[in-house]
Amino acid sequence: MPKTNQSKDRNKKTRHKFFLNPYSDCAFTKCPKCDNKTKVRKLPLVIHIEPQQMFILNKQCKYCPYCDLVIAKQKELESLINMAMIQWNPDIIGNKYLVMGTVDRNDWKEGSQDKLSPRDIVNRMYIFKDIWNFEVIPAGWYPADK
Repeated sequence: MPKTNQSKDRNKKTRHKFFLNPYSDCAFTKCPKCDNKTKVRKLPLVIHIEPQQMFILNKQCKYCPYCDLVIAKQKELESLINMAMIQWNPDIIGNKYLVMGTVDRNDWKEGSQDKLSPRDIVNRMYIFKDIWNFEVIPAGWYPADK
C-alpha cells in the first residue's frame, strides 16, 4: 500500500526549537525561556526563499542546550542572505523567506558545493520541532497590576 503525504510528514526528522530574534538591541545571552546562559553554535540553517529557492546558511546562533532552542538574529540573517543572493540570484533579494530547519554539517558541505538538489536538502533536513516567539519587556518599574 503506498504511503500518503500525511504519513510522509509524520516520518520527518525534527530537531531543535527556533526563535528568529527581531530585536536588534537584544543579544539573548540568557535563554528567554529558562534564564540559563546561552552558548554560541554554528548551525547550517535551511532557508526557503520565495519563489522556490532553497538555501543553506552556516550561521552562528545563540543556543540554549537546556531548552534545545536556537536563536538567530533576524537582521544578521537577512544581511547574510542578501550578500549571498547578490552573487547567486539577485532577483530574489528582499523576498519573503522561512527558516525551516537544519541539516547535518556533511550535508551542508555537499550543498555548498552544489552537489545537493532542493529535493535532497528537504529529504535530509531536520525540521524545527517548534517555532517560539518572545516579547521583550524593557527594564523598569511597573505598577503591580501589570
